Amino acid sequence: MTTMESLIGLVNRIQRACTVLGDHGGGDTAFNSLWEALPSVAVVGGQSSGKSSVLESIVGRDFLPRGSGIVTRRPLVLQLHKTEEGTQEYAEFLHLPKRPFTDFALVRKEIQDETDRVTGSRQISPVPIHLSIYSPNVVNLTLIDLPGLTKVAIDGQPESIVKDIEDMVRTYVDKPNCIILAISPANQDIATSDAIKLAKEVDPNGDRTFGVLTKLDLMDKGTNALDVLEGRSYRLHYPWVGIVNRSQAEINRNVEMTAARHKEREYFATSPDYSHLSNRMGSEYLAKLLSKHLESVIRARIPSITSLINKTIDELEAELDRLGRPVGVDAGAQLYTILELCRAFDKVFKEHLDGGRPGGDRIYGVFDHQLPAALRKLPFDRYLSLQNVKKVVSEADGYQPHLIAPEQGYRRLIEGALNYFRGPAEATVDAVHFVLKELVRKSIAETKELRRFPSLQTEIAGATYESLERFRDESRKTIIRLVEMESSYLTVEFFRKLPQEVEKGGNPTATNMDRYTEAHFRRIASNVSSYISMVADTLKNSIPKATVHCQVKEAKQSLLNRFYIQLGKREAKQLGQMLDEDPTLMERRQQCAKRLELYKAAREEIESVSWAR
Repeated sequence: MTTMESLIGLVNRIQRACTVLGDHGGGDTAFNSLWEALPSVAVVGGQSSGKSSVLESIVGRDFLPRGSGIVTRRPLVLQLHKTEEGTQEYAEFLHLPKRPFTDFALVRKEIQDETDRVTGSRQISPVPIHLSIYSPNVVNLTLIDLPGLTKVAIDGQPESIVKDIEDMVRTYVDKPNCIILAISPANQDIATSDAIKLAKEVDPNGDRTFGVLTKLDLMDKGTNALDVLEGRSYRLHYPWVGIVNRSQAEINRNVEMTAARHKEREYFATSPDYSHLSNRMGSEYLAKLLSKHLESVIRARIPSITSLINKTIDELEAELDRLGRPVGVDAGAQLYTILELCRAFDKVFKEHLDGGRPGGDRIYGVFDHQLPAALRKLPFDRYLSLQNVKKVVSEADGYQPHLIAPEQGYRRLIEGALNYFRGPAEATVDAVHFVLKELVRKSIAETKELRRFPSLQTEIAGATYESLERFRDESRKTIIRLVEMESSYLTVEFFRKLPQEVEKGGNPTATNMDRYTEAHFRRIASNVSSYISMVADTLKNSIPKATVHCQVKEAKQSLLNRFYIQLGKREAKQLGQMLDEDPTLMERRQQCAKRLELYKAAREEIESVSWAR
């Protein structure tokens, strides 16, 4: 079964790759945003709602910038990684790889400095900061800390910043894959909560909102927040969680987080108002709750993410095929270069087939697993049901019922059953064709010499796909002939056994009298089933042989033969166009290649986690 660490770690790795690429939602709409498809937990709250204190309490460290006004001005993707007991805690930024921070005061300073580097001292930016924290005191969890919602711009900030912040927050919480962690202070009316107001707009049913109530210890004496925590004031799909953070005085005194957590547990355990809810209150419970829920959401979303990745990969590869490419010096040099590149590709392709590189074993998988499974699934039970056997035999008899053995009925039943073999046979051909195409695609991508020449990649892909189509057509004709041969001439020995079986009964007259009983038709169905099983065993061996001979062997020997003939007929200008590169398109191609690399890496990451289940 896939572990929580691997699923959340999977999304963490893809998120970091997205940020490096520049995909953090919005932006280039020519292709789907992978960032927006990934499940995430967005932390939303107004200024002074206790949002930063909640995050620090979950982490167990002081690491976030504090101050008046708008402190968080860029999204902070906070990735928590649980490590083994006794290991040292440290933090690492994506923009400062391999530079661990063990002093969390320096983490706070780096967040502030990195924010200022991109935004200046007053502006905001949607480009996220990625911070990973490795500690034995955290759960595996990823949170996105968003700028606090505000109603008034402070000095030096544009008036539009209020709307800009709300728009940025909405880009996250609008996504159906986003889990909203709505932070609201208990000492304010919940009806005025900025976080709840926004969550209610984008998630009216509360299906993906977790409500967190802070500052319970700061409420007026004689009041409590039970109406909220027990869901009477504002009901969500998930129970509200109450948090008691450190006071400002405790923060100023640098009270240890472990002591603060102990104090929080003690507060709920001894509170006359909240003790009955103590088992689902506090920052530690909140962290575990979110980690478990995020893992379940990721697990549920993997199929749709995979579908998006595959669709976008197809779009990106089509875009790369569309872009233009470079020229050689003269026709002879151009032709020599193209032939050398083709040979490099052909070498990689053969390595895939022969086992030097992975992929060729998938063809054996088609023969050893897919074909037998398809044969087992053929609906012979339904086809040889008593009702259908009666129908086919009766129709074959016509006006004159059969006298001894219903030979025409047998033939029709067998011929009808043999037609079912066409499906698995053709599916085997198509499956091998698909594997060969995938190996061609992988071989083109893995041939380093080809990467500079997308036009030539397209030419090679087109020529090889055309050859593979021919091989597939020939293979399909051959395996259909194999099936048709079984229909054309039935094994005589099978029919010769039937009269002998009648004689063994000892009473031919009785057998003739029983020829229209259910037992008689069951015997017919059993005999046909035995014959079909015999044919299935034969085809299970002959179909792979024919497929390898017509497709795999031909692909190894003559995949580019026609392409070589066509090259010899092309003029220098045509050869030059195959090797041409346009400076303006090169940049676009590089962008697409990076994005394609991201999506392929993401697909491999998902496949590695899926196989680990």
